[in-house]
Amino acid sequence: QEQLVESGGGLVQAGASLRLSCAASGRTFSSVMGWFRQAPGKEREFVAVINWSIDYTYYVDSVKGRFTISRDNANNIVYLQMNSLKPEDTAVYYCAVGGRLRFKLPPTYEPDYWGKGTLVTVSS
Repeated sequence: QEQLVESGGGLVQAGASLRLSCAASGRTFSSVMGWFRQAPGKEREFVAVINWSIDYTYYVDSVKGRFTISRDNANNIVYLQMNSLKPEDTAVYYCAVGGRLRFKLPPTYEPDYWGKGTLVTVSS
């Protein structure tokens, strides 16, 4: 059974850092893994994606230069290092695996599998 388990969320002050982790098990191994987030009252937003087979990463403009996505292929874990956090980064962050990554401008990503989310709260 496919399972994605996120961890690393929490409450921090603006300017702080957090690292989110997502461990994938079951039949969820894929070259494409990513992160989405959903802030209160807003739609889910595509944040970042990595396709290790072609050494490709993408970030939404609002997190470029502050967030870094990476993965541990041996253990099927994807990370999201978040630095210089801002109150507007407050959201539930969801891990995503597999599915379709379209190289448009901007790229779009439709995952096959989703985690249950981890809450990140950034206070001002």
